[in-house]
Amino acid sequence: MSRTPPSRRLRLGLPRRAFSQVLLMQLAIAAGVAVLVTGLFLAPLSDQLDDQAMRRALAIAQTTAAEPRIAQEVKNTPPTADGPVQEAAERIRRATKAEYVVVMDWRGVRWSHPTPDQVGRTVSTDPGPALAGKEVMEIDSGTLGRSARGKVPLRDSAGKIVGAVSVGIPYDSVRARLIHAIPGLFAYAGGALAVGALAAWLISRRVHRQTRDLAFSDISGLLAEREAMLHGIREGVVALDRTGRVRLLNDEAQRLLGIGDEAVGRSPDEALGEGRTADVLAGRVTGTDLLTVRGQRVLVTNRMPTDDGGAVATLRDRTELEQLGRELDSTRGLIDALRAQDHEHANRMHTLLGLLELEMYDDAVEFVGEVVGDHRATAEQVTEKIQDPLLAALLVGKATVAAERGVALWVADRTRLPERLVDPGGLVTILGNLVDNALDAVAGTPHARVEVELRTEGRTAVLRVRDTGPGIPVEHRELVFTDGWSTKEPPAHRNRGIGLSLVRRLAERQGGSATVGEAGGGGAEFTVVLPDALTEPEPEPALTAWPAQLSAPEEESR
Repeated sequence: MSRTPPSRRLRLGLPRRAFSQVLLMQLAIAAGVAVLVTGLFLAPLSDQLDDQAMRRALAIAQTTAAEPRIAQEVKNTPPTADGPVQEAAERIRRATKAEYVVVMDWRGVRWSHPTPDQVGRTVSTDPGPALAGKEVMEIDSGTLGRSARGKVPLRDSAGKIVGAVSVGIPYDSVRARLIHAIPGLFAYAGGALAVGALAAWLISRRVHRQTRDLAFSDISGLLAEREAMLHGIREGVVALDRTGRVRLLNDEAQRLLGIGDEAVGRSPDEALGEGRTADVLAGRVTGTDLLTVRGQRVLVTNRMPTDDGGAVATLRDRTELEQLGRELDSTRGLIDALRAQDHEHANRMHTLLGLLELEMYDDAVEFVGEVVGDHRATAEQVTEKIQDPLLAALLVGKATVAAERGVALWVADRTRLPERLVDPGGLVTILGNLVDNALDAVAGTPHARVEVELRTEGRTAVLRVRDTGPGIPVEHRELVFTDGWSTKEPPAHRNRGIGLSLVRRLAERQGGSATVGEAGGGGAEFTVVLPDALTEPEPEPALTAWPAQLSAPEEESR
């Protein structure tokens, strides 16, 4: 037997799409407003029509009571269906299209009525207020049905109240005027509702385009996912609006840039200060994988414009990668130096072996002494002038690399650096970058030479690195310290244009400076000044009095 599929139950509720929900809500709001306005207009309209009918009845009654002949006839003639009061009242009723015009005496007996049989009878409603001299407006029911009424006292020529006049306007005519006004009112309400519906549709279409036909639940989910993603990823994200001001920063971007939430609503220049990082974020520098230096961090930045005229920039911390790249370069240099030393050592060993086989023992001893003495002289020369072990080791290693590349690396005679550095690691980074750049500049040139000078002036350390290379043009002497600027081809594992930028940043962090000029014999001369780079010298120990104290026992021994 085939199973019949279960019938689908009709589910009522709001549609899922934001476009449909916004449209339905706006239509409901427009319809509700139209109904509310119509009701608010109809409620006072009914009261206004009632008031107008009562005032009209009161005006007719006042006009009737103002006729002196009617009061005179009420005093002098009996109430009859064909009397003068009845004729005058009926004439006024027909002229004003009132429902009735009733004239009564002070006892409430009718002297006029639209139905002649009622003449001479007592009125059905209380005439007391009118007979007491008050004018009355009311909606009430009588023998002719419900009507809007006006009652005034009837006075003779002496001003004495002799009766009252009551005039009624049929309430059906008041209701008819109200009903007659409703279709026009509904027409206006319908027109307003149609305009509101059109406006709601146009707004909903705009919402449809901007929300890409998503449901509100989808938008809420996307916002939650965006917050989790932005604050969970290990890349910095900076969003800017169409005016170029920061509108979003995730946690990683705040850490990498060293700023907080106060940067939101400000331009990159205001939040970061002038520099390459602000230029990249603002879009003044274009390209992919742009390198910037922020503090001690090397950042790789990419900027992507958005449809609304803003932009989103991503930041990656590449400091460790740059350090690994430089360590790899140093390792390769050391490997090349070791390979050269191995080759040189093999040649020396072959020479020594030949001298021994030829039984030239004195020459062999002299040869070994020269080789050991040259290496020891180089190390001793460096350590004598530079007492910090890190810097001394760096220069000894760089001297070996320079020799392999055919470059003479010299330590200037004026070099003197005590072992009192506040930040040896920072000075190693500065010196290593400057020496590497100098070796690259002079490699392959005749009589290549690099000279390093390290000296102190009080607590200030002054570092100079000179080379015999082509030098740096005047117009490029500031650009060389810009992040990512370089005239060399970048190696495969990292980018160029970071070393000198880091040199200046490290110098400025210590309140110093990094500049470049022209060396005495041509080439470039880099100068780095680091104030307070050395600690205060330890005070010399004070002379004690123990020699004098020893004199007493000596005298006793005598």
